[in-house]
Amino acid sequence: MNRSELGKKIKEARLAKKMTQTEVVGNFITRNMLSQIESGVATPSLNTLEYLAGVLDIPVQTLIPDSREAQAETESDADKLCEAKQLFRDGEYDRCSQIAKTLADSKFSDEAAALDARCYFNMAVMAEKNGDYGKAAFLVQQADELADVGIYASRDIKIAGALVLNRVAEKLTK
Repeated sequence: MNRSELGKKIKEARLAKKMTQTEVVGNFITRNMLSQIESGVATPSLNTLEYLAGVLDIPVQTLIPDSREAQAETESDADKLCEAKQLFRDGEYDRCSQIAKTLADSKFSDEAAALDARCYFNMAVMAEKNGDYGKAAFLVQQADELADVGIYASRDIKIAGALVLNRVAEKLTK
């Protein structure tokens, strides 16, 4: 079960009990944290899951994924990441980017964002070489946003992207 599914389960249980977020959180967590959990942005600790299950009067096991299920999901995501990396090596940047996006809500989200940023950057360079300057600028912008995500955030992509934008601007002003 991923964060989005977990958040959806918690929100559904809360709404079924006709409780507000403020009523659920009490003094244990903040309402903002519950909002992030319900929207799939944050992952709750085991203590928080136990607390929420108690308040919502649901079995905590319904909120904890089966370890076999989690293992299978991780292995599947690892296979997708390996496939995306091979596509990147083969220059199949568009297909690589599509797979990377499917990993955005997985344990490999940081790696996926870094790979996707590099895909967008390489597609921008190709668009620039083909004279499609508008597309190149758009792709650099996408690469720039992804380059800030996770533990693999990269200033190098941002700098290289700025150079591409500079070249594009020069070509458009001539």
